[in-house]
Amino acid sequence: KAQYQDQLARKRYEDQLSQQRSVNDENLRRQEESVKKQEALRKKTIEYEAQLKHQNEMKKLEAELKGKAKIERENRDIRLEQIKVEAAERRQTILESIKTAGSILGTGINTFISDWDRVTSAAAGITLFAFGIYAARQGTGVVGRYIEARLGKPSLIRETSRLTAVGAVRHPILMVKRWLLRPQDTLQGIILKSLLESRLQEISRATANTKRNGGVYRNLLFYGPPGTGKTMFAKSLAKHSGMDYAIMTGGDIAPMGREGVTAMHKVFDWASSSKKGVLLFVDEADAFLRKRSTESISEDMRSTLNAFLYRTGEASRRFMLVLASNQPDQFDWAINDRLDEMVEFALPSTDERERLVRKYFEEYVLNAAVTGRKSRRLKIDNFDFNSMCRGIAEKTKGLSGREIAKLAVSWQASAFGSEDGLLTEAMMDERLQEAIAQHGQKVDWQKGDVISPTKLMIKGSKSNLKPSDEANLNVSG
Repeated sequence: KAQYQDQLARKRYEDQLSQQRSVNDENLRRQEESVKKQEALRKKTIEYEAQLKHQNEMKKLEAELKGKAKIERENRDIRLEQIKVEAAERRQTILESIKTAGSILGTGINTFISDWDRVTSAAAGITLFAFGIYAARQGTGVVGRYIEARLGKPSLIRETSRLTAVGAVRHPILMVKRWLLRPQDTLQGIILKSLLESRLQEISRATANTKRNGGVYRNLLFYGPPGTGKTMFAKSLAKHSGMDYAIMTGGDIAPMGREGVTAMHKVFDWASSSKKGVLLFVDEADAFLRKRSTESISEDMRSTLNAFLYRTGEASRRFMLVLASNQPDQFDWAINDRLDEMVEFALPSTDERERLVRKYFEEYVLNAAVTGRKSRRLKIDNFDFNSMCRGIAEKTKGLSGREIAKLAVSWQASAFGSEDGLLTEAMMDERLQEAIAQHGQKVDWQKGDVISPTKLMIKGSKSNLKPSDEANLNVSG
């Protein structure tokens, strides 16, 4: 029984605690709702106060604007009257100033006219002032044209070794080197046939002695296939003789139209002003020096050709004319009459091609293998270099020196393009076959018979095939 009573007591206590918690929760909820209602009421009060304040400010501003507008309306007549008075006063002041200035000016003119000494002095002064302005303007134009003709490089000149005054200031070291250093051999770095080399040496000595003794220069014609060393020797000849060289291209003259005559005279005026003498090298001369009787040339081109003939009619002590052409038979007869010597630059023979292969292999391959960072250096495989050069020379019949140089550049590019940077004999032979095929393609284009480079490579490689393989190749082709 006692235990039962205890359980009842505990249950009553738990019920009381539960009721107490319920009461507390209810009170807490009511307090929170009360706080929320108070906060909402406070916000509404603040918003209402702000709204009332804004309305009051707007009403105040409206009242001020209405007051100002009323004042402006009331003062309109007064302001208009004030503006009229100010304008009348300003107009009266300007009129009085004009009358005063006119009176003073008229008095001065009357006084000036009455004194003939002053009139004479003023007329002389105005005349001298006008003459000075005219002379200064014309003199500036003359000086400008003189400077342009004597110092500025003409637009037709593509390349020149002649330094202007500005160029000398910008590159003083280069100018000193040009004065002190001169090539010992005109043919240094140029590989030609022995007979041609001896003839060019003679021309070089004659030109140098002409420059040294102040004689008249001879006009030369270099003719032959492209890439045989014509431009290279002309530059070397100028440097060895102590002259400046200037290179112009015949193809640049035709687009100039009417300006061609003026540009041509500028070239010769500029060349004649050189104290050292200028070797004027005209590349692709047949592009504008064609026959006037048989070729259909424009009137502007004819006038430019006549200007060229006029400036080259007599031998000069100031400049030496060197023409280069692949088609000298297209020259006008008057051009042939102005040439003192003609030199043929033929394609290199087997011996010259072997020397060219060795030269450019060393320049583009060997030098790249020994210079620069070790990680980026070109590597060369083991093969018989002497027999390789001889074999390449025998296979490259008909190739010019420029084409052989490009072949060496392709070897270098192949090595740099490989994964290990190693140049092998097989890679060189592959580039060689491509060069031979491309050269054959160019020859066929000249003849008008177009054959694909692939067929040319197949045609060139048939000599290394067995009869059965050649038959299969013909069937599949």
